[in-house]
Amino acid sequence: MPYPIENKLVVGVASSALFDLSESDNIYRTEGVEAYRLHQERQLDVPFGKGVAFPFIKRLLGINRTFPDQLPVEVVLLSRNSPETGMRIFRSIAHYGLDISRAAFMAGGSPHPYLPAFNASLFLTANEDDVRGAIDANYPAGLVLPTTVFDDELDTELRVAFDFDGVIADDESESVFKRNNDVDEFQAHEMRRREIPHQPGLLANLFRQLDALRQLEEERLAQDSTYQKTLRMAIVTARNAPAHERMVTTLKSWGVTPDQAFLLGGMEKARILDVLRPHIYFDDQISHLRSEAGNIPMVHIPFGIANRAQDGTAEVSCS
Repeated sequence: MPYPIENKLVVGVASSALFDLSESDNIYRTEGVEAYRLHQERQLDVPFGKGVAFPFIKRLLGINRTFPDQLPVEVVLLSRNSPETGMRIFRSIAHYGLDISRAAFMAGGSPHPYLPAFNASLFLTANEDDVRGAIDANYPAGLVLPTTVFDDELDTELRVAFDFDGVIADDESESVFKRNNDVDEFQAHEMRRREIPHQPGLLANLFRQLDALRQLEEERLAQDSTYQKTLRMAIVTARNAPAHERMVTTLKSWGVTPDQAFLLGGMEKARILDVLRPHIYFDDQISHLRSEAGNIPMVHIPFGIANRAQDGTAEVSCS
């Protein structure tokens, strides 16, 4: 009987995002493939440390325990390792009790062409070339940025935060702003189109599927008032009123509702993120991906006009 992966929220994760592979990566780069293989063989039963995406993945998989009849979440390992060198990864997965059993081992190649085959709504990796290759193919991928991983075992909530323009939605409005870096022009454009939904961005499907999980939890709460919800979704955007109306129009047209929305009007996003403390935050601009504490898992979505600047850096943005 075929496995119904098309009915799941599927996240593809590279070992470089799930675990701390800094030591192994250094051996690979300085000593070569054979030294890397021997190192993994000698360290086979030594679990890798937790990586940037670990807190997000662990809590996302935990939702399956709440809905054992549906098992709505699937995480697939997408790795540049070979099956042999990947054995340590799966032993580490078992060590941490993560319910991950499906994988693609590419033996040095990029796994991103297989994202549609796995029905993945997101691919997380620390390999920038893989992310850009996926996005060039219009697949949803994000680059995890180095951070200090702090996984609070007592914190059972899963907080997922998104930028709006260039992440959930397309970069149409971003492009308008970039023409002259004119906020008034941007606001006027958005007001003229406030009843016209945006086209979906790369992570629109992920947002929709997370919202479906949120609705499952709402239904459970309606049946059991003692139920403690796991998932909390937030939008953190540089938009402010009245440009927020088009954002609301877009979300409403998709039938999705975030738990929280922060309209910052150019304020530093770190001021909100350091209070919200999401387990993962997605933004299309590097300049927004920071926090004072330095321990919030950040993911760069190098999509759209914000990532086509001549100097390759993020600019002032409406998103």
